[in-house]
Amino acid sequence: MTSADPTSEPTATGTTAPRSLTAVRPAADARRLLADLVPPRHFQDARFATYRADEAYPSQRAAVERLEEVAAELRRPRGGGLFRRRRPAPAVYLDGGFGVGKTHLLTSLAHAVGVERAAYGTFVEYTNLVGALGFLPTVEALAEKRLVCIDEFELDDPGDTVLMSRLLRELGDRGVALAATSNTLPDALGEGRFAAEDFLREIQAMAERFEVMRVDGEDYRHRSVVTDAEPLDAETIRAVVEETAGATLDDFSALVDHLREVHPSRYGAMLDGVSVVGLTDVGPVTEQAAALRLVVLVDRLYDRDVPVLLGGAGEHGLFTDAMLRGGYRKKYYRALSRLGSLAEDGRGVAEGGGSVRR
Repeated sequence: MTSADPTSEPTATGTTAPRSLTAVRPAADARRLLADLVPPRHFQDARFATYRADEAYPSQRAAVERLEEVAAELRRPRGGGLFRRRRPAPAVYLDGGFGVGKTHLLTSLAHAVGVERAAYGTFVEYTNLVGALGFLPTVEALAEKRLVCIDEFELDDPGDTVLMSRLLRELGDRGVALAATSNTLPDALGEGRFAAEDFLREIQAMAERFEVMRVDGEDYRHRSVVTDAEPLDAETIRAVVEETAGATLDDFSALVDHLREVHPSRYGAMLDGVSVVGLTDVGPVTEQAAALRLVVLVDRLYDRDVPVLLGGAGEHGLFTDAMLRGGYRKKYYRALSRLGSLAEDGRGVAEGGGSVRR
């Protein structure tokens, strides 16, 4: 539910004014926030059978086979009875570099168990959910699931890491199975091999419950971290938005300011019905809090495969050098990579060679 009408409104000249994201103030309730915890749209067809394991890296096939066993176990009825001892619920962690298919495997696990019996979200989505609902209501809601999947587990914020560790412990104690991944950027030399060690250290009390599965391999997309898409001029952006059903048009600075007024857990709801996002006068974001909110919005756009018409300076200098060297650098590089990909999709729409994906 949002407080703004998602349709465009006629102007005084009789034309249709593009909808603006800054006019949307989502009021999504707990049911909606929980309903959004599903695999991303571009992984809706991911299955174990469609994962192309590279024979040069046996760990990939081993991970598929083990996760298929976990899925089979979770599809069986839970053990019950007052005097029957329950086996601990499975807890698995996929450790590996960028682009080896960990998210494909995680979404395949969720689909194999059944999306109605699983919750699937990124680390940030779960911390935002706790911020919106409160800790105990979040635990109670997620405890109804058979499996909770956490994609891109992050260790860059000590407070959020402790919060997530506590959440995992509460869910594990209630018999909920857990599965997690974390991503390492291609240029983060050496960081990938320590990901599992860092993860187990940070979750402490839960560490002994997790089974670590290493997924070796190369980035199957052979992509660069940042696609560095060329920006579009404002006239082109406006013309495409006016001709595209469900498209939005916003001044970048105004949208960045608007994000301050919307809880990050509701950014997904803000994109309901949006097919293309047009942004004019894109420029650097120098405040870290604003930059991190923008990262969340980019993630939600990417989850929904929404092309972006990127104007102004585009990706160039979007985040400061200090941000790209700091503790949140993985978030920023991920956002640049994803935004560049969405901007290339947007350029395809503008040039008439692409399509708006639903």
